[in-house]
Amino acid sequence: MAVPGTTAVDNHLIETLPPLREVVQNYDLNPKRTLGQNFLFDLNLTRRIARASGPLEGVSVVEIGPGPGGLTRALLLEGAKRVIAVERDERCLPALEDITRASAGRFTAVLGDALETDLNALLEGVDGPKRICANLPYNVGTSLLTSWLEAPNWPPWFDRLTLMFQREVAERIVATPAQRADYGRLAVLCNWRCETKILFDVPPTAFTPPPKIMSSVVQLVPRLTPLPCIGRHLSQVTQSAFGQRRKMLRQSLKSLGVDTLQLLAMAEIAPEKRAEEIDVAGFVRLTNVFTTLLQAKMNVVP
Repeated sequence: MAVPGTTAVDNHLIETLPPLREVVQNYDLNPKRTLGQNFLFDLNLTRRIARASGPLEGVSVVEIGPGPGGLTRALLLEGAKRVIAVERDERCLPALEDITRASAGRFTAVLGDALETDLNALLEGVDGPKRICANLPYNVGTSLLTSWLEAPNWPPWFDRLTLMFQREVAERIVATPAQRADYGRLAVLCNWRCETKILFDVPPTAFTPPPKIMSSVVQLVPRLTPLPCIGRHLSQVTQSAFGQRRKMLRQSLKSLGVDTLQLLAMAEIAPEKRAEEIDVAGFVRLTNVFTTLLQAKMNVVP
């Protein structure tokens, strides 16, 4: 049966593609550790990840680091209107071209570094919902996520993110001050602008080569009206606060270059508090006061 939004021919062509292990062997796509590559061959698992990104009929999806295209196939089979994948490893392009030919025009692979690519521009002129779904390369996953969350314009162009991370990173994304060991700058940035949750775990044995630790699929849904503050300043404040997380804020925030006691007083936060005790709303207050003090000090518009 065809997935809604596709045709039987579309899915038939994709389903008749060679098994992924065969594709990797035929194109000599041994995963490279330097690129953070860990391939998923289990199509049942990749389809579970695709379904976790929500109903895909009429949805355009950006994928990062598709490798041989396991998740790519799943997204198409689950009914995505269009998939655009950004791949840094040019060795993978012939395998992805096979999917392009089988997709009836619904899939495009782009050679490039996702950290330097305007993902929104890839979908310029495309109507309907847009989202990101990816088994992110482990070595750049956090950097990619923070770059999306610090974007000056909000709400963003995507309606949700469904991403795979190492389990320890996933726990840091969803943490609150109640989980002090995991709560840090990443949790503040993520939960300032998104609602976050871990959907399910993926064992090391699901990957080739298997990583040493568990992985998790995380969902981030943008808040339409997050607490207002300047993203780059929030990043600066949290980096300063958690950079010396064992110290009291009156000490750890000195690197910001403003009067720390005045900053904390105006934000109504006790100077004896530590970063791990401050919730997202508290960091937003700190950031807004920091912005005010910085403007007064520098006499410039941020």
